Amino acid sequence: MWQSSPPGSIYDYIRVASFSLGSDGRIDQWSQRAAELLHIPASAAIGKDPIEAFVPPELRDLGHRKIAEILDGRDWVGLVPFRSIEAELHGLAEVYVMPTETEGGGRGAVCIVVDARILRRIETDLAASQAVFGQSPMGFLLFGPDLKILRVNERFAAVFGGSADSHRGRGPGDYLTRGEADRLNAALRQVLATGSPVTELQLTGSAAGDPERRRWSVNLFRLHSGSGRPIGVAGLGTDVTRRRNAELEAASARRNLALLNAAGARIGNSLDLETTARELLDVAVPQFCDLASVDLYQGLLSGDETPPGLADGSAELRRVAFASAVADAPVPARAADDNGEPHAIEVGAVHRFPFNSLWADALRTARPKVVPGQDGVEGPELGAAIVQSTLAVPMVAHDTVVGLAQFSRTKGSEPFGERDTALAVELAARAAVCIDNARLYRREHERALILQRSLLPPGDPESAGLDIACRYLPGNTATEVGGDWFDVIQLPGHRTALVVGDVMGRGLRAAVAMGELRTAVRTLALLDLEPAEVLSQLDEIARGLGAPAGAYGGARPSRNGAAASRSSDLAEVYLATCVYAVYDPVTRRCTFANAGHLPPVLVEPGESALMLEVPTGMPLGVGGEPFEEIEVELPDGALLALYTDGLVESRDHPLDEGLQAFRTALTDPPLPTADAEDSSPLEDLCDRVLGTLDTRHGEDDIALLMARVQGLPAESVGDWKLAPEPRSVARARELARGQLISWGLESLVDTTELLVSELVTNALRYGAGLPTGEPGGEIRLRLLLDSTLVCEVWDGGLVQPRRRRARATDEGGRGLQLVGLLSAGWGSRRTPRGKTVWFELALPDGESASADPVEALLSLY
Repeated sequence: MWQSSPPGSIYDYIRVASFSLGSDGRIDQWSQRAAELLHIPASAAIGKDPIEAFVPPELRDLGHRKIAEILDGRDWVGLVPFRSIEAELHGLAEVYVMPTETEGGGRGAVCIVVDARILRRIETDLAASQAVFGQSPMGFLLFGPDLKILRVNERFAAVFGGSADSHRGRGPGDYLTRGEADRLNAALRQVLATGSPVTELQLTGSAAGDPERRRWSVNLFRLHSGSGRPIGVAGLGTDVTRRRNAELEAASARRNLALLNAAGARIGNSLDLETTARELLDVAVPQFCDLASVDLYQGLLSGDETPPGLADGSAELRRVAFASAVADAPVPARAADDNGEPHAIEVGAVHRFPFNSLWADALRTARPKVVPGQDGVEGPELGAAIVQSTLAVPMVAHDTVVGLAQFSRTKGSEPFGERDTALAVELAARAAVCIDNARLYRREHERALILQRSLLPPGDPESAGLDIACRYLPGNTATEVGGDWFDVIQLPGHRTALVVGDVMGRGLRAAVAMGELRTAVRTLALLDLEPAEVLSQLDEIARGLGAPAGAYGGARPSRNGAAASRSSDLAEVYLATCVYAVYDPVTRRCTFANAGHLPPVLVEPGESALMLEVPTGMPLGVGGEPFEEIEVELPDGALLALYTDGLVESRDHPLDEGLQAFRTALTDPPLPTADAEDSSPLEDLCDRVLGTLDTRHGEDDIALLMARVQGLPAESVGDWKLAPEPRSVARARELARGQLISWGLESLVDTTELLVSELVTNALRYGAGLPTGEPGGEIRLRLLLDSTLVCEVWDGGLVQPRRRRARATDEGGRGLQLVGLLSAGWGSRRTPRGKTVWFELALPDGESASADPVEALLSLY
């Protein structure tokens, strides 16, 4: 059956031409293809001697001999140079000569002519094709238009088995799973239809005899015939399994490094245990896993001193954080109960891991454990058993297990590998260190708060002539404890010392320094020193707080630092600011001294608040500068406010704005006078000030001490001057008796008379020394009635009284012993022109009688 060859056959590539020679050796036939190939028309060739016509002269003799051999009946194949007559082209043709017989019985020849350049090109192409199919290390295959294999190379056959010919006629479905085969078929159709190549098509499958899943990268391109007709698709496949694994490893390493970098930046920004746990999960989900949770030992959260060590798994833990990248997962995490059945652990729940569980084993050994997939996490769109595997990683800090972190991946995710386990351990360790630091900080913070609050006055202190209210707001748990403090100290003569101070710095050390300074202030105040002298002594104490033992070589440093100088590497200098004020309710005068602190604020009735111009000395601990003091008279109803910088200073506004806002809060609306019927309590005023100011509570501690001046009424004060003569003792008893009777304190008359006699007698014997009218020559007696009865005797002597034990044979020396026995307290203080000796008696409450002075006197003998 005759069938035409399709266009683009092999003959189109070779371009074969023909002509024939007669018995005379001349051309008798010339094909159209010969005219096209050799650029010689038939009219110029037929009847011509081909040697004479087309062969160069230097080769004609050889050509004639070859023609003679051909006409003698011999075949010949060879290269023949030729030249074109019309186109004047020179070329090289490969001629295959076959002898023939003519009609008359003579000899002729049929010549087949091919352009030698085309033959060489075809030979090169065939060699290259053979090299690709036979020598290429990559799999090479040809698909026909029907997407069936036409040819494969030996490399392909070695991977998939059998010989190269055995693969002819197969399709993609014979090598790949259905899904992968469909992908390859679709790519082949696309290349065959469009001619656009497909590169780096990733396919997975298994090679012959190798159960491991392999990954190939396939490049497809279309093949054409000489006429441009598509005749198939060529495919070049490379096994990229190792490269892919290396890429995954590299990507995993980059991800792990990125996670560690994120962990370093994000974990530990808070000193709160629960917040730190949530920061760990924010890093891990979804970058590392799909579900994660953190359990911490209950003891850590309840403030135990020492966290548990390598636990046996029975210790109580609390679920403090959970995170999920799985949509609509209602159950936060799972664990096994004592029977091995999974159960949910809600966030905030306290639970125990069974002793024989993998979780307890991880806690017990401080080593991570891989928990198999659980069927416990379900969601309406997820189905059951989505958890593929879980890493239970103990959180270890300083060889102590503080909790357990769990990281879970759902089915479809890459399973956990060794590198993932190492990363999980590193993440858990970083979070554990931060959690342990937060635990230690919280312990120190709580201790500092306890210490700080124990040193503050309990409740609202009471004072004669003053209505006092105070507020102390500590910084929040994110800031360290500060050194702010305030105090209200009762002084002899119903006077009151008001103190507000601030140790620079934060933490437990600042709180301890604050406690030492506060104790020193109370001690110095009870010595009844002047405010400037109190601050001078405090400055010396502050300079010595940070000095180690022997830092001064046994010598106390002088005010100017000449006695000794401390090296900065031997001691830490504590600096503090302090304002110290002493209020006398009788004279209604207040004496101030300031050591680098913010100035007090005074609000007189009907006036705007003003800042008192108290000379601001250097902070305590600097040394070398004396302190000054001023005295201000405070009218009844005036308001005095002492405070620390946390009340008026903030990072959001300058200090001047805060001070102005404070003054405005004190006077807007105007403060009522002390005797006004609608006078609001001082407690409400404190709350109003704190509520009005933008104090940013939590940035710093805040101490606020407010005192409204009331003063002692004139009828509660008895004040007399006595001449320095013996009869003044009787006069003093008479004045005291009359004053007590007017106050209705008859029960205290005998005791008071006896003690007044002793003090006036001592003033005459040891204190006067000057005649009446001279400075210091007078004796002054003063009785003050408030919550207690105070008696004061002033004289011009400088020698302080000293209590001693008198012997049985001594005639004197028992006066101060008697004062000590009968009074609630006694003491002395210096005055600008002498001294004051005082005693205090408790007022009768109607149930208890005062001490019998006769019995007390007899007890001394």
